[in-house]
Amino acid sequence: MFITLEGPEGSGKTSHIPHLVEFLREKGYTVFPTREPGGTSISEQIRDVLHDMKNAEMHARTETLLYQSARAQIVEQVIKPRLADGEIVLSDRYYDSTIAYQGYGHQQDLDEIRALVKYATGGLKPDLTVLLDLDVEVGLGRKKKDNEWNRMDAKTVDFHKRVRVGYLEMVNAEPERWVLVNSEQAWESVQDELRRVILERL
Repeated sequence: MFITLEGPEGSGKTSHIPHLVEFLREKGYTVFPTREPGGTSISEQIRDVLHDMKNAEMHARTETLLYQSARAQIVEQVIKPRLADGEIVLSDRYYDSTIAYQGYGHQQDLDEIRALVKYATGGLKPDLTVLLDLDVEVGLGRKKKDNEWNRMDAKTVDFHKRVRVGYLEMVNAEPERWVLVNSEQAWESVQDELRRVILERL
């Protein structure tokens, strides 16, 4: 089973995954956590380029294509083989991030973005995607406190608001795949809800 966590900046995806993995392994499941961009040596190098504050002049199309390059590598090298072995793959972001950020955020043509995503993934879709949703300014405030500020975080507040709108539109368009969780709740409440949602699907 392929499970992805999505959400605006500061929504808590990265902090929740290790605890979800531990919980599921205790239940007897074989779980492999990964992240995007990243998850392979090649993809991590691309991540460094994408997130480096020195690359402020990066064009939106360049950014889009770099994300697809990182994604194509992890899909073929990691995700598909793990799924073929019967493992649960739990990913911190996947292609919905590109639709939200490079599509809605940068206001690029959504049909073109979806075509690129389909090519990069070979059409591989998640079985379950959870949106950790929260107010944009709350999320950005969390990121600043964590001292993990990167080039994508530094986009305008309006950019991040468009990203959030994009996510909510995707939830509405594909409710059979998506589950929305309010990540402004206490961390423990969010973790409990994530565990419940995932176990129901498993």
